[in-house]
Amino acid sequence: MWRLLLNQWIQQQVRDKVQQTVAEAAQGLSQPSSETPGEPPPPADVGLVFALGIESGGLIDCLDGVLTTKVPQVTFRHGGYRGRHVVVAEGGAGRPNAAHATELLIQAHQPAWVISAGFAGALDDSVRQHDLLLVNQVGSAEGETLSIDLRMPAEELVRNPTWKLGKLVTVDQVVRTPQDKRALGQQHAALAVDMETYAVAEVCRRHKTRFLAVRVISDGVDDVLPDEIERLTRQRTMAGQLGAAAAAIWNRPGSVKQMWQLKETAIVASDRLAKFLLGMIPQLAPRTDQLNSPPQQPAQNP
Repeated sequence: MWRLLLNQWIQQQVRDKVQQTVAEAAQGLSQPSSETPGEPPPPADVGLVFALGIESGGLIDCLDGVLTTKVPQVTFRHGGYRGRHVVVAEGGAGRPNAAHATELLIQAHQPAWVISAGFAGALDDSVRQHDLLLVNQVGSAEGETLSIDLRMPAEELVRNPTWKLGKLVTVDQVVRTPQDKRALGQQHAALAVDMETYAVAEVCRRHKTRFLAVRVISDGVDDVLPDEIERLTRQRTMAGQLGAAAAAIWNRPGSVKQMWQLKETAIVASDRLAKFLLGMIPQLAPRTDQLNSPPQQPAQNP
């Protein structure tokens, strides 16, 4: 019976994807083609590097006139926000992918600022699911550390208790269990872990590009991630994700509920991250007519 249900689930996913693709193609007929040659794009005010589309989706939904271009291994989404030119690069999970996406972003779009953004796992009890980590240090699994010039007034952190200021560590694999999370946090004196930020920071340092990192906490320190999560995060295409999900369900039918919960959590986390980033962008790139105006504050309690 469960195999029949699995086949029906896969078929429904494929039908949904086909319908979505047809709808997007129809909508694209009325949009300017991203392949049309013309003048090179102006330098971006802010460039953001994400691993996956589910992380960047909340932000993309809020940008104006989004156009998508694809090059090998990286998807760029170009849009506007309150008169600023924003470019989002989705490069895939892991340090090599993040470094590659950042190199292309800087070479092609010359952003005034680069932000490493996306999900992170908590390594300390003080950080909870859906908190925002404002990174002032990022470390590698090998023990190297880069400092980030980010200062946050203490009163802002008091007023926004879901904002955390501290160190992030970047590793090469998903950290699944509470025991491993706590051990990694203690080893590196870090509040959270991801798989990309250190690589993005290194590329920005080499190019002398201004850099920040903001991560939303997708899983608390006591949350146990399913075995299949790393394979899913490694998939770059919808077909690959469907294949990984189908294999997971085939081998462990109970994973359906976990994956659905992960998706729902990811959507909420992406929206919270987007709200904060939309508060940052006007501050990082003030328009000429705003240079003498009082600075805006980031969105409160996203």
